[in-house]
Amino acid sequence: MPEGTAPDPTGEVSDTGRLHFIGTATTIITYGPFTLLTDPNFLHQGQRAYLGRGLVSRRLTEPALDASSLPVLDAVLLSHLHGDHWDRVARRQLDRSVPILTTPHAARRLQGWYGFRRATGLQTWEDYQLTKGDRVLRVTSMPGRHMLGPIRRLLPPVMGSLLEFGRQAGPFFEPDYRLYITGDTLMYDGLREITSRFGPADLAVLHLGGTTLPGGMVVTMDARQGADLLEALRPRRAVPVHYDDYPLFKSPLSDFRSEVQRRGLDQLVTWVDRGGSVALGPAEIRPASSPTSGEAVGGSAAPPPRLSPSD
Repeated sequence: MPEGTAPDPTGEVSDTGRLHFIGTATTIITYGPFTLLTDPNFLHQGQRAYLGRGLVSRRLTEPALDASSLPVLDAVLLSHLHGDHWDRVARRQLDRSVPILTTPHAARRLQGWYGFRRATGLQTWEDYQLTKGDRVLRVTSMPGRHMLGPIRRLLPPVMGSLLEFGRQAGPFFEPDYRLYITGDTLMYDGLREITSRFGPADLAVLHLGGTTLPGGMVVTMDARQGADLLEALRPRRAVPVHYDDYPLFKSPLSDFRSEVQRRGLDQLVTWVDRGGSVALGPAEIRPASSPTSGEAVGGSAAPPPRLSPSD
């Protein structure tokens, strides 16, 4: 098991946190002493993202945070190496000493091409552990498929991530909160194994948008597939992301909202605007001020943390 040990926290740290939605699939996750960044996409509206094989897409939205205002990070989670998940701003401004947990394909390129020496490639079901005092964060690579069938080799491998936050008690680690990030996957039967191995997540972050390539190939979950995943994995609640930032995203959030309402799943979903946040914590101690299921959370809910810059 690859491991990273961060400095011990000072002072008392609560066993709760927040997920801040920055845009596309970019979030900042704080929980106890840990701070994580996911799929960094800090391009501004109108700038081009390079998606490989000559495909370019111009961003339609503004990120809710500039990369220069990032907090100090314990790790970056990267589902795959595409320009709407890892852009030239991230490449230039992120600290090259921070651990980046990603696919083996992406890790080789981040190390060899860009000098991110702590990029770590995780095979499916492999985990990486961060420790601060008796606090533990275990990140496990989850299955994902950007495309199905033999043609999936045309796109880079993708992974989801399961984040388990807890404490170390002797030789035992018992998580008290599980957060699942789908990554840019389609819904397929292999995802059902996640629940059989780990049980339902406390929160699932869903990469939606129905990303559609020229020729009509859909490579991320659309509204129907997102609802299928909710039915199959039954997280305690879910937050949709990755749905309106680029013209290739053809399945709008309104379609997903209609689909979960039609299936009676809307109470599982918390709607978070760019710049908004949602509280995280064990169900029995979740703060009363945290959003209830089905509630929309606006950009004024709680700003992303603004600590020491990471670069």
